[in-house]
Amino acid sequence: MISRAKSEALFAEALLHIPGGVNSPVRAFRAVGGQPFFVDRAKGARVWDVDGNELIDYVGTWGPAILGHAHPRIIAAVQAAAERGTSFGIPNPLEVTMARIVKAAVPSVEKVRMTSSGTEACMSAIRLARGFTKRDKIIKFDGCYHGHVDSLLVKAGSGALTFGNPDSAGVPAAFTQHTIVLPFNDAESVKAAFAANPGQIAGIILEPVPGNAGLYPPRPGYLEALREITQQEGALLIFDEVMTGFRLARGGAQQRFGIRPDLSCFGKIIGGGLPVGAFGGRGEIMDCLAPLGPVYQAGTLSGNPLAMAAGIAALEELEVSGAYYKLEELSEQLKAGLRDAAKSASVSVTFNACGSMFCGYFIDGPVHNLADAMRSDRARFAKYFHGMLEEGIYIAPSQFEGGFISAAHTSEDIDATVRAAAKVMKTF
Repeated sequence: MISRAKSEALFAEALLHIPGGVNSPVRAFRAVGGQPFFVDRAKGARVWDVDGNELIDYVGTWGPAILGHAHPRIIAAVQAAAERGTSFGIPNPLEVTMARIVKAAVPSVEKVRMTSSGTEACMSAIRLARGFTKRDKIIKFDGCYHGHVDSLLVKAGSGALTFGNPDSAGVPAAFTQHTIVLPFNDAESVKAAFAANPGQIAGIILEPVPGNAGLYPPRPGYLEALREITQQEGALLIFDEVMTGFRLARGGAQQRFGIRPDLSCFGKIIGGGLPVGAFGGRGEIMDCLAPLGPVYQAGTLSGNPLAMAAGIAALEELEVSGAYYKLEELSEQLKAGLRDAAKSASVSVTFNACGSMFCGYFIDGPVHNLADAMRSDRARFAKYFHGMLEEGIYIAPSQFEGGFISAAHTSEDIDATVRAAAKVMKTF
């Protein structure tokens, strides 16, 4: 048994000062039992806790660490930016550079605005969709998480799902009355919703590859159907690419699947590990934002120089490093290895992957939506999680969170992970 005495002491103190001892519910171990550990440092594909234990990390700051932790180019960029000032509240040149990079990578984005988080980006995109269309209703899908926005905490994923509270306390029913929640990967339900609400739906928001209820890719033709329906109905299609943007491809999921949404939300990777978000899309829609238009959106730290410098460094490194090819290869290696490990242990596992995002469900049969995911054996996952932790592998402490491979992972890391998984599953 690995000792985590220092982490245990820190958590005991944290409980005195911080609700639940954590500053984001998803960090807690409530879904798997036990207590979270505290990180001392991270480098490449590894983290070291305060007790000195070394772990191969597949959480990667929940997605941003696509190049690995503490990448030297990002560290240098942040240090150089900090020497010039950490925040101005005044336009700075790095904002323009970031906007230019995002536009070049994502053709559907003609103009883009920075925010400080993915939650802000999604919230702002929905407000903009309503202001542009002059309609009130929004369609979202169960299991898709778009931040802790009141109107979107209906059958959400991520921590809300993990803790069994998809409908958060403190959200008045009136705030969600214009939110229509449908099952993912079911185009017919979308058609029916539009038929039942003629001329009232401003848009559809979705994670094109949901990563907050584990991971389940879209069925062939599903995203195309959503694009066709929204165009026919005069509604906007909003891709929440906070996780998938610049990860599944340089142009995100929309490049990978060949779909052009009206609005897109970004975060994670474009901050290089610092807090950041962005939303962008067609120029005529974006020009409805203040100061040009009537839709108000603002943020004191939006486009702050530290986040912009880190994000620019990350995106430039991704473009020149050939990282995407490596990520695809590592993903295929992990997928094949874990499937073989489960088979050899006679354990039913459904392994979903898309690019460098992945999730294994302890379930017999495919997982296409939240209803499928909810059938997974969460008690078995908890045992698997703690077994992997003892073997030096850190995955998300919830069955309903995706995992992330970074360019800092090696083939040897994947082999070590597969060996650990095989060992743990043989104990079931």
